[in-house]
Amino acid sequence: MIHKYKLMDLNIVLDVYSGAVHIVDDVFYDLLDKIGESFDKSQDYSNIIAEVGKKCSQKEAEESFSELCRLNSEGQLYTEDFYAELAQKWNKKSVVKALCLHVAHDCNLRCKYCFADTGEFQGHRCLMSAEVGRAAIDFVIKNSGSRKNIEIDYFGGQPLMNFDVVKEITEYAKLRGKDSGKNFRFTITTNGILLNDKIKEYINENMSNVVLSLDGRKSTNDRMRVRLDGSGSYDAIVPKFIDIANSRNQDNYYVRGTFTAENLNFADDVMHMADLGFLQTSVEPVVAPESESWALKDEHLDIIKAEYEKLAKLYIDRRREGKPFNFFHFMIDLDQGPCIVKRLSGCGAGHEYVAVTPEGDIYPCHQFVGNTDFKMGSVLTGEFDENIKSKFEKSNVYTKPDCEKCFAKFYCSGGCSANAYNFNKDINKPYRLACEFERKRVECAIAIEAIKAMEGLD
Repeated sequence: MIHKYKLMDLNIVLDVYSGAVHIVDDVFYDLLDKIGESFDKSQDYSNIIAEVGKKCSQKEAEESFSELCRLNSEGQLYTEDFYAELAQKWNKKSVVKALCLHVAHDCNLRCKYCFADTGEFQGHRCLMSAEVGRAAIDFVIKNSGSRKNIEIDYFGGQPLMNFDVVKEITEYAKLRGKDSGKNFRFTITTNGILLNDKIKEYINENMSNVVLSLDGRKSTNDRMRVRLDGSGSYDAIVPKFIDIANSRNQDNYYVRGTFTAENLNFADDVMHMADLGFLQTSVEPVVAPESESWALKDEHLDIIKAEYEKLAKLYIDRRREGKPFNFFHFMIDLDQGPCIVKRLSGCGAGHEYVAVTPEGDIYPCHQFVGNTDFKMGSVLTGEFDENIKSKFEKSNVYTKPDCEKCFAKFYCSGGCSANAYNFNKDINKPYRLACEFERKRVECAIAIEAIKAMEGLD
């Protein structure tokens, strides 16, 4: 299976199952165009070679075909699906290696697109106690098997509204880690309103990563990310974000935004972040019911795809100018990449990664919180629903029919289970718009890596 496309003046060919990427000339591209997505070396392709030769020369067409055969023999083009056999024998036995701790089901902003119901998560506003946090740490140690490295994500709502408890949980985890032979790594997500020097110091000393919520330009951010009184948050948070990013040497953080139907020109928002000096950026498409005015719909697809291409070109231009920045969705590993299991099963929601509410309830991930059909147990009692865990454990790109012919399936690993369920009531039926976005992002990311390699860009 191959995927071929033209982008940024390149003819690009991806061999889906080997992951090999080829930049080819027009003759080779035309040859592949006529052969199609599959190749059988036992077939006679003389008619196709002759047809291609009419546009160039017979010799060039024959040389291109010889090169195709060589690449095929070396397992770099038209490679057979060697993952399928692994999927048929899929018997993954997971351990929990990451927790999303909802330390605050409350927030000091009222972002209009918030999937968490502005922090309530379909419940009521409350904060996690240190007791529940300690129980969550004990739970993950007990359920992590021989896994040494454990990830803890502090999430909300707004985690800084409960920062004393964040510190208590962190210190407890570090002590328990020493006793149990576990290495804890911490991440915190914040809207920045409560950031101050003391909190920044603790975050820099203890958090491996920090996610800073900003949608881009002031007009974009303040349209959606508002305070309780309706005023915008941009002016209050941007200086703090610049400060914390610089204090972390512009590494181990992300400025993370959301684009909606009201800022389809989101490339300008990413570039604004880069102009502010942020080197680590991420902007995600909003996921919302079509009834919302800011929801992304089919009618926006062409605009969004063009915008990703525009951003990819700007991204390369900045590198050529010696002013690079990173964009999360354009960071792709074309060398070794994630392990096979990761490529097939994705983020691990529901079996390797779970969310814990302020009350101690366990859900497959932060986006399932509040849906009682997916309540898996409690860290306070130690209960953990193995049936729900098994459903997520067994889910992979080969249990999702929509992934069968998708060239990007090993880069998104079948997409987000929560989005699939929320839109299709089935974790094995991906959210279609997200698939469209991912395919375009992968195309852009591959083109970027090709240009970086050819031009020696960092």
